[in-house]
Amino acid sequence: MRPFITLTALACRLPIAGIDTDQLIPARFMRRPRSEGYGNFLLHDLRFDADGRARPDFPLNDPDNAGCEIIVAGRNFGGGSSREAAVYALADYGIRAVIAPSFGDIFASNAVKNGVLVAEVSEADSHRLLEAEDLAGQRPLTIDLATQTIAVGNVVVSFAIDPVWKKQLINGWDDIDMTRSESARIARFMEADERRRPWMRPVVPHS
Repeated sequence: MRPFITLTALACRLPIAGIDTDQLIPARFMRRPRSEGYGNFLLHDLRFDADGRARPDFPLNDPDNAGCEIIVAGRNFGGGSSREAAVYALADYGIRAVIAPSFGDIFASNAVKNGVLVAEVSEADSHRLLEAEDLAGQRPLTIDLATQTIAVGNVVVSFAIDPVWKKQLINGWDDIDMTRSESARIARFMEADERRRPWMRPVVPHS
């Protein structure tokens, strides 16, 4: 997984509350193999009309937002079902971070495991970012995970993230990597436990 330390990129403002995983990727597209890529299906039914035509008023369809890597959204982003494909759609589209006042718990966990930052800001700071004139002018937004700050123009806000998730993202670690990072402590525990309870050591039969 690619480490996430700082990111300076275009951000798309999506001032909608309650965007759930069913909207992030409608279930009918999940029959396709991941190898085909899920990016084209991100927010499909909001981005396109019933005839498949792009809705010109939807933010992701704005040419000025082409190539964006950050979404600034409303509260409760990623609620709903636990489908990990919702994160696949974001990642395959090129989104590396989502900023919102709150997230669905399972979605947030899935996001981190796929290298997508979930930056939780206050409602007031969310409003400041959504209203920032510099974002409207397509000035890049900078996220610094080490200091947990977001900056665009003169607007600087802080964000919250679980410290374990922060460690994973900064190092580019998955759950197995996290366990391996504690290998020395695990070895010391096993040695001490074997001294305390030698009878617990598995008996290996001789061949």
